[in-house]
Amino acid sequence: MSLCEGAASGMPVEERVGAVFAAAGAGARLHAVAIGPGPSVPHGAPHGASSAARAEVAIGADEPVVLASVFKVLLVLEFARQVAAGQLDPRERVWVTADDRLGGWGTAGCLDDIGVSLRDLAHFAMSVSDNSAADLLLARVGTDTVRLLAEELGLDRTRILGGPRQLLETMLAEVGARDEREFAAIYPSLSAERLRGLSVLDPERTSASTPREITRLLELIWRDEAGPPEACAQVRELMGRQIFRHRLVSGFPDEVRVAAKTGTLPGLHAEAGVVHYPDGGRYAVAVFARTGDPVANRTAVDSAIGAAARIAVESLRDGRG
Repeated sequence: MSLCEGAASGMPVEERVGAVFAAAGAGARLHAVAIGPGPSVPHGAPHGASSAARAEVAIGADEPVVLASVFKVLLVLEFARQVAAGQLDPRERVWVTADDRLGGWGTAGCLDDIGVSLRDLAHFAMSVSDNSAADLLLARVGTDTVRLLAEELGLDRTRILGGPRQLLETMLAEVGARDEREFAAIYPSLSAERLRGLSVLDPERTSASTPREITRLLELIWRDEAGPPEACAQVRELMGRQIFRHRLVSGFPDEVRVAAKTGTLPGLHAEAGVVHYPDGGRYAVAVFARTGDPVANRTAVDSAIGAAARIAVESLRDGRG
């Protein structure tokens, strides 16, 4: 069933979203809400307080989900706050060496040692989800400080255990691999059940949050309430630089602007961001999809994230949320 057919039939938005993910072979948790112009709910308000007086689309919105690289939003926010407070010089140079590289995008995939500034680490962490950049930035701002930031913002169910390297080392230990190369060789032989049992895929044993808390974080950032205005503006700008357009962006027409951050692990496809319409409407959306088979790349699931986000946001715009 197409988006238009679902709307014409009067099917509830939750059923329409569920049908989209079922067709892609996945299940999902989702929260979408308009970012209004009025004062926000105070930090530390009870869960659901912000939605009591306004429309939302909530599908498992209070259930725990694995954050994966979505945690980088909090990380870069803390970096930007420390810069705004004069605690860090954004131009400070950091060397990314062979010991820091994890493979992947940005500095994580470089073949040679390179020197970059802290603000460029933040840029790479957000724009291409660079894991090495995120690890080095986390080491500089402090894991405990990022945890305290989540507490300060009232994100009581958000837990940060560490950066990408810590998660990778946990995966290596659990499958008995000594390094990434050996893990890549072992991975194809692992059963789906063994992979699903990895702690990095269990929200009770890894960095986790809820879709509602992630949209709350985005709302605070977009309304300059997550820190100094210049810090919030920097996070918004960096999220707008993300190059990946296969998830949230894929669901919206070209005139709609999306600033977002992806998160990916075997069987986990996630993205959280803010959707900007030309008429000024702004909507925070967080989607966390899981597949039965733990593979990293499923184009249909990525597209479903965009389609589901469009359904949710359009229902809010039409007053059906």
